[in-house]
Formats: sequence, C-alpha cells, structure tokens
Amino acid sequence: MIDLFATEKVQHLYPKYKDFIQTHLLPTELQLLDTSNLVSHENLLSQLRIKAKSAGLWAPHLPESEGGLGLNLVEFAQISEVMGTTPLGHYVFNCQAPDIGNMELLSAYASEEIKLQFLEPLQRGEIRSCFSMTEPEHAGSNPKHLSTTAIQDGNIYIINGHKWFTSSADGASFAVVMAVTNPESANAYERASMIVVPTDTPGFELVRNIPIMGEKGSGYISHAEIRYNNCRVPVHNLIHKQGEGFMLAQQRLGPGRIHHCMRWIGICERSLDLMCRRASERKISDEEVLGDKQTIQNWIAESRTEIDAARLLVLHTAHKIEKEGSKAARKEISSIKYYVANILQQVLDRTIQVHGALGITDDTILSWWYRHERGARIYDGPDEVHKTVVAKSVLKNYQANPL
Repeated sequence: MIDLFATEKVQHLYPKYKDFIQTHLLPTELQLLDTSNLVSHENLLSQLRIKAKSAGLWAPHLPESEGGLGLNLVEFAQISEVMGTTPLGHYVFNCQAPDIGNMELLSAYASEEIKLQFLEPLQRGEIRSCFSMTEPEHAGSNPKHLSTTAIQDGNIYIINGHKWFTSSADGASFAVVMAVTNPESANAYERASMIVVPTDTPGFELVRNIPIMGEKGSGYISHAEIRYNNCRVPVHNLIHKQGEGFMLAQQRLGPGRIHHCMRWIGICERSLDLMCRRASERKISDEEVLGDKQTIQNWIAESRTEIDAARLLVLHTAHKIEKEGSKAARKEISSIKYYVANILQQVLDRTIQVHGALGITDDTILSWWYRHERGARIYDGPDEVHKTVVAKSVLKNYQANPL
C-alpha cells in the first residue's frame, strides 16, 4: 500500500483483508489447492466465502448498490495485491478472473434481462462463469482470426466452433462467447460479437480440462477445451450490439490487466517474504546462513526494487484509466502487462533457487505458482505483441509517416 494512492477506504480495508487471509486462508492453502480433488473442497471454500461476506469484505469491486464495497479501479488494485498473496484470495472474495471481467462487462453493456438471469447471481456468488474466445486453430495474438460463428435464424443464434483455454468452464453456469456474426463486414474488427451461452445448452461440449504442466485442474482452477455444436440461444443473449465484440473485449481487457498485474505483485511480495525467511534461517555451515552470501543479497535487493517499481507503474496506469479511459492508456496497459509478468517470473525463480530442492516440491506454494503463472507472459497478449504496441507508440514521435 502506497500513501500516494491509499484513500481512506483503502487504509481502512487493507489490514482487514490481510488479517482475513492470514487467519483463514494461508493455514489451509496447500490443502485447498489440490486441484485433483478441488470439488471435494467446495464446502470449505463456500464456508470461507460466507465468512468473507460476514466480515464485510465481499466483492470490493462492485458498487455498493450491487452488494459490493464500491472501490474504484485504483483502490481495488491495491486490495487486489494483498488478495494475490494466496491463489485463494480473489475467489473467496468473489473477484476472481474470469468472473470479475464478466461482471464488469455485463454490468456495463448487458440488457436488463441478462443482468437479472446471469449477472445478479454471479455477483452474489451463487454461480460461476467463463470467457470463451481463444481458438486452437488460430494464433491468439491475432484475435481477428476467429472461426466460431453465430448465425442468426429468426430470434435464435446457432453457434458452432472450437475454443480452448476457456478458463474456469468446469462447473460454470454460462460462457461469454466471442463468435463471428458479421463475416462480410469490411472492418475486421466489426465482425464478431459477444453472446451469453448457458453451459447446459444442448451442443455445449466440455471436451477436457487442458493439463497445465501436467496438472489438469478442476473447478475454477482449470482451463477447458470447448466445442459448440449447433448451440441454439436466444438473440437477446447478445451483449450490447452485434459486431461490437472487439470493442467489448478491449473494454474488458484494460481493467483486467490491472487486476492481473496487481495479483502478480501480490505473488511477488509473498515470494520475496519466503525468500528472505529462507535466506535468514537456512544454515549452510555452523557460522553462516544463505543470506550471508552476496548472490542471495543481490537477488533480494533486485527483487525488492523491481516489485516497488512495478507497483508504481501499475497504479499510475490504473489512475490514467480512471481519468482518461482504457484507450488513452493503451501504451501504459501494454507496458505493465509484459513488465510485471517478467518480474513475476524472475522473483519466483530466485525464490525457488533459494529454497533449493524444497522449492520444486509441492510442500510450498512456489511450485504451484511456477506452473500456473508461467502463462502470464502469454495470455491476454504475449510479451512480444505488447512490446510492439509500446515501441510503435514511442516511434510515432520520430517518424514523418507514423506506423
């Protein structure tokens, strides 16, 4: 928490979230993250969510009128960091991806009918959702290339397509599906739309949970391959307007990258704490501990500085989104995405190295994060794409014919 950005709300809530996490989540973290048996833990997770509601910590991102705490983006970013210190944090407080992005999307653009049927129970934590956009047949770095179609037949859309990395589909009640509705549009960015598809719709096929470095996962900690086989849904399940799927995706991605980056910073803070504890306690001789070695000291110093710099960069970007919108902050959004993702990898790797053989076991949280967060440099746009965005923005000031 940084005084420059810490409002009275943040100062009041931050220690409450930190205490809840230390008291209720960390003691059962490794048990509950056994995704081979996650379904069996749902009762305990539900109890933790009830405790979070009773403690007045439920859904900090939602307006107070919708059952939340009414935090703005900059305020929520700081709370998101402390939640990120455990993989259970965002789920227990009902602001985990992809649900948080779908809540924001439906709240801003969905019809009242969709809000009543899907958004409100999602906000209350009664159901979960998923977001279905990426396709195995096409490069995710170029989202204009989509094969999934939604053909209108009277008052029905007939959806056919193949998706994967539809995160948290296992057990979700509905998917927000990106599908081509206007294939003849001259503008490639106006060909796709977003449509709500209940997962009990005939033709919705969850093919498998995709193994991530050997771990299939289950429940909300999973990434699914999906086939849409002549799924028929009402036209009124369309979100906003036909052909505006890419606009909606950009509106969703700006704040979403703030959420991810601050969660990653929370992971970095917990990792650095584990690194320092290990360095201070692990004896390498009768007279020395790991922390006496200059290499370890360098890693600690580098990690501390990188985390602090990353936090300021992300909060600056969140502030710009709040004041000027996601479009005006496009360069900053791309900058934080690759910058923080790389720092996350570096800090995790150093911490594992300091832990030695213990670091690659499941006796600590480190190996879990290493498996699940390597994708940080790929999803929501790979590093290389975001660096290109930043470079082109900078070079515009130097060229007679801007890129």
